[in-house]
Amino acid sequence: MAVSPDSIAQLERAITNLADRLQNLEDITAIRHLHHSYGYYSDKCLYPSVVDLFSDSPLASVHFLNGVWHGKTGITRLFVDWFGVLFTGGTNKPTKGLLLDHLMMQDIITISQNESGQRTAKGRFRCFLQGGSHTSIAKENRPKGVQEQFWEGGLYENEYIFEDGKWKILTLGYNMLWQADYEKGWFGGEAMTGVEKCFPEDPLGPDEIVTEGKEVWPETRMLPFHYSHPVTGATVG
Repeated sequence: MAVSPDSIAQLERAITNLADRLQNLEDITAIRHLHHSYGYYSDKCLYPSVVDLFSDSPLASVHFLNGVWHGKTGITRLFVDWFGVLFTGGTNKPTKGLLLDHLMMQDIITISQNESGQRTAKGRFRCFLQGGSHTSIAKENRPKGVQEQFWEGGLYENEYIFEDGKWKILTLGYNMLWQADYEKGWFGGEAMTGVEKCFPEDPLGPDEIVTEGKEVWPETRMLPFHYSHPVTGATVG
């Protein structure tokens, strides 16, 4: 029985559609794996491994509080020079008695292509952080300015890029929304409220200070959603 050209064309379109859908699912899985790996490395203060998750593009950046750290140099300054020294004294490895568990959840990831046809993506993740120092760590050796037991919650709105055959982080946008001492809870919780000086005036500071990012609990700012409403298609936020 002969197969009509129309049937062949329909079959080709169906195969192409299935291949596109499979690629989309594989990309989403890879990006989820990438971001969850970032969370696990952050748990254990493996900051050089965190930096290696980022794109080599000069457009790579981290948005934290009201600061922006640009490129691999700025990202290294934030994670290795600031966080690494603050939490582990520069050893960049797990420290006995230090808790920094990053729970990553509720991810929504959308895949697209930029103007040059390169695959890109955006992802929204919720982070719930449990942190603190054990009593076995002498007070003078605990991270300076960090509460002894604390909760923290925030949202990531990230950008990713498919580079050299792998998905990498292009922009990590962590939006701390609340922070609370374990004993006081969020009823009277206080949080970091931003950075004041840029690099090099502040050796650990960002390359840029922006107006957004300092609003934390009890403020209840809404971080715009990168994706459209899944039913109505409307832009929310």
